[in-house]
Amino acid sequence: MAPRAYWKGSLKLSLVTCPVVLYPATTAVAKTRFHLINKETGNRLKQQMVDSETGDVVEGEQKARGYEISKGNYVEIDKEELDAIQIESTHTIDIDSFVPKDEIDERYLNHPYYIAPDGAAGVDAFAVIRDAMKDQDRVALAHIVLTNREHVIAIEPCGKGLLGTTLRFPYEMRDADDYFEDIRNPRITKDMVELAGHILRSKAAHFDPSQFKDEYENALKTLVRRKAAGKPIKLPEPEERPSNVINLMDALKQSLKGRAAAKRPSHAAERRRTSHRRAARKAQRSPARHRKAG
Repeated sequence: MAPRAYWKGSLKLSLVTCPVVLYPATTAVAKTRFHLINKETGNRLKQQMVDSETGDVVEGEQKARGYEISKGNYVEIDKEELDAIQIESTHTIDIDSFVPKDEIDERYLNHPYYIAPDGAAGVDAFAVIRDAMKDQDRVALAHIVLTNREHVIAIEPCGKGLLGTTLRFPYEMRDADDYFEDIRNPRITKDMVELAGHILRSKAAHFDPSQFKDEYENALKTLVRRKAAGKPIKLPEPEERPSNVINLMDALKQSLKGRAAAKRPSHAAERRRTSHRRAARKAQRSPARHRKAG
């Protein structure tokens, strides 16, 4: 049974409309979280709002929103003033255009949502929109209002449903040149690139998220279980950091040798496999000998 919908409304393509629901496609429920506690009593701590100048605790009715227009100088914005500019939620995802998927810069991708038909009445229209996008290999761009904020959302087929991913606005993006412009262009030999290419090919694989392991999360859970059971916690010795001074060509060659050695079976393992094969062949020949003797 699907969880409670995050948003309900309609998906509209020209004159074709169908009721839909949105569900968050991700969750952080399984992540280990901590609370601040009093070390002496073990009780959980509560946070209070304190005036940064006077140090006085500020109660709920005294709190207000303020925008900093200069250092330490704020203009107060009332709730009624915010309500006056809030975008009215039309509860309609109105598709504006269809674009090739590879034209969407992945840096703009924000929060993913599953989109499903709401009830049996709109299933036909939902399927028509979904299958049309599959045939054209296009992604729909539309507008949606979530929590009083308007978002651009990219919609694409996902199994029997649709995947909608809200997109960031250009003002939220940082210019990559600000971070990359100081990277120098060193002279790299063709041999180095070819060696790196061999390493890349030796590590070729297919995207399989089931193989992702959150080692830190696993370590956190183990730590919490051991502490709760009163077991001792052994702290690891600090590791020595390797020197950053390396010969790049030597490092590439050693990496390639390491991959080749990992693929070759050890002599002991090879002897064990040879022994097993001989035993298996001997076991297969024994019944045949018995039949001839009979």
